[in-house]
Amino acid sequence: MKKYLVVIEEAATGYSAYSPDLPGCIATGKTRKQVEKNMREAMEFHVEGLRLEGCEIPKPHVYSTYCEIAA
Repeated sequence: MKKYLVVIEEAATGYSAYSPDLPGCIATGKTRKQVEKNMREAMEFHVEGLRLEGCEIPKPHVYSTYCEIAA
């Protein structure tokens, strides 16, 4: 089991998501809950496709943090 960072952004029509560790793997959804579900499914499908093609599964290496500034 590997844990990948997922970035979720609010868009005009709902939400979009991507994982920097899995290039090309994206998902959308009308709600945050839906985009999270769709992204999990997209990531599983993406990794399965990589395995079937004999490609190396990327190791998670991206992390996130918050920096507080006066704005």
